[in-house]
Amino acid sequence: MRIKWVECAALSVMAALSVMTGGGSWFLALALGVTLLKCLLIPTYHSTDFEVHRNWLAITHSLPISQWYYEATSEWTLDYPPFFAWFEYALSHVAKYFDQEMLNVHNLNYSSSRTLLFQRFSVIFTDALFVYAVHECCKCVDGKKACKELTEKPKFILSVLLLWNFGLLIVDHIHFQYNGFLFGLMLLSIARLFQKRHMEGAFLFAVLLHFKHIYLYVAPAYGIYLLRSYCFTANKPDGSIRWNSFSFVRLISLGLTVFLVSALSLGPFLALNQLPQVFSRLFPFKRGLCHAYWAPNFWAVYNALDKVLSVIGLNDKWFGSAVPTHSPSLGDSLGHPHLHPDCHIGPRGFLRCLILCALSSFMFGWHVHEKAILLAILPMSLLSVGKAGDASIFLILSTTGHYSLFPLLFTAPELPIKILLMLLFTIYSISSLKTLFRKEKPLFNWMETFYLLGLGPLEVFCEFVFPFTSWKLKYPFIPLLLTSVYCAVGITYAWFKLYVSVFTDPPVGKTKKQ
Repeated sequence: MRIKWVECAALSVMAALSVMTGGGSWFLALALGVTLLKCLLIPTYHSTDFEVHRNWLAITHSLPISQWYYEATSEWTLDYPPFFAWFEYALSHVAKYFDQEMLNVHNLNYSSSRTLLFQRFSVIFTDALFVYAVHECCKCVDGKKACKELTEKPKFILSVLLLWNFGLLIVDHIHFQYNGFLFGLMLLSIARLFQKRHMEGAFLFAVLLHFKHIYLYVAPAYGIYLLRSYCFTANKPDGSIRWNSFSFVRLISLGLTVFLVSALSLGPFLALNQLPQVFSRLFPFKRGLCHAYWAPNFWAVYNALDKVLSVIGLNDKWFGSAVPTHSPSLGDSLGHPHLHPDCHIGPRGFLRCLILCALSSFMFGWHVHEKAILLAILPMSLLSVGKAGDASIFLILSTTGHYSLFPLLFTAPELPIKILLMLLFTIYSISSLKTLFRKEKPLFNWMETFYLLGLGPLEVFCEFVFPFTSWKLKYPFIPLLLTSVYCAVGITYAWFKLYVSVFTDPPVGKTKKQ
C-alpha cells in the first residue's frame, strides 16, 4: 500500500518540474511540489516523537502553566524551552476541533486518524515559515554566474537543496518533528544578517533559542559576528578593527533585545520560582555520553575502537585513562567554542563559522542526537552554491549525514521510500553542483568517490544480508554500529576539510566589499 504512495510521490515531483519549467513562478512550483510530497507521506510510519508532541499538546492545553514542567504522567515529559511550550499550547486550541481526546493527559499513546491528520498537517502548515526563509536566503546568493538555463542558476539549485532536503523530509514528515519551522527561524535570521539587518537577525535568533535550546551550539558564531560587525562600526584600510569605533549604544540594544526575549520566555517561571525545574528539564546532564542511537561522531568511533580493544584485552592500556569521568558542564553540552575561528570576514565568514560551531558540537558534544547533523547540513547548502570547494564539502557531509539517518526508519514499508528519496536528492545535488562548477576541478578525488560509493554495499549488507544471518538474534546492533561508524568517518573528514578551508581559502570577495 505504502509503495503506491512512493509512486504518487514520484509523479508529484514530475508535476512540479513540469510547472516550474514553464517560467516565472519556479520557486512557488518547488514549494507546492514538496508540499504535495509531504501530504503523500502522511500515512507513513511515525516514531515515538509523535506521542511526545501529542502529550505536550495535552499538557499545555489541560494543565496550568505552573504544572507544565512538573507533569510526569507520561515518560515523554516537556523538555523544550517555554516558547515551544506556548507553540504547543496554540496548536492545542486548533487540535480540539479535530479530536478532543488527544488533549487528555491520561490518554497515553493515543492515536486516532484525526489526531494523525492534525499533527501531520500542523508540521506541513508551519513549514510555511521555512519556505519564506528559503526565499529570503535565495536573495543573498551571488547571482553573477551567467547561466542561460533556469535549472543551472545558483538560486534555483539552492532552493531545491533546501526545500527538498532529504533529511528534513524524513525527520519531520515521516519520523515526525517540527524542525522545518525551527530551521525557518534560523535561516531567516541568517538572511537578515546577510542583508545587514543585524537587529532583526539577533532578535530572530534569540527567539529561536527559546523555542529549542539545541541552537545554543551556534550561539558563539552569532555573538562574535554581531560584536565584530555591528558593535564596531568602522574598519581600518587593512580590514582590521578600528577600536575607537565601538558603539556602546549598539551593544546595549543587542543586550536589551536578548534580555527582553528571555524575560518574555522565562519570566512567568521566574515568578513561579520554577527556573531550576525548567533548566533541569532542558539540560538533563544525568544522561550518558552517547545517545542510544549512536550519532555518527567522534564518540561513535571512540566507542567502536574501545569495544574492539576490549575484546583483545587492550582497552585499559590505550583508552582507560581517556574515558570522560566527570559530569558534563554546560560547555560540554555546547561542544567546544574555543575551536571556532573569529568571524571577521563578513556574512559568508560568519556562516562558515556557524557551520563549524554546529559541526564541532555534533562531533564532540555530550549526548548528541543523530538528527543534529541537519544543523550543519542546511546552512552548508548556502555555501555550496558559492565555491567548488564548499560544494565538495557539502556533498560529502550531506550524503554521509543523510545516510546516517536511515536507521530512524526501520520499518519495511518505508525502506523503498527512504532509498528512493535519498537517491533523488543525492543524484540531483551532485549533478547540479557539478554542472554549476563544471569549469573548475572535479568536486571529488578518487578517495572521496570510493568512500561515498561504499555506502551502497553498506546498505545492501544492513538491509538485505544481515537480517538473514545467524548474527541477527545475538548481535542485532551491528547494522546500527556499522552505519554510525562508517558515517562518522565521512562526517569527521568533512569537518576537518571545512576547518582547514577557513584558514587556507581566501574569502569570497574582500572584507571591504562585504
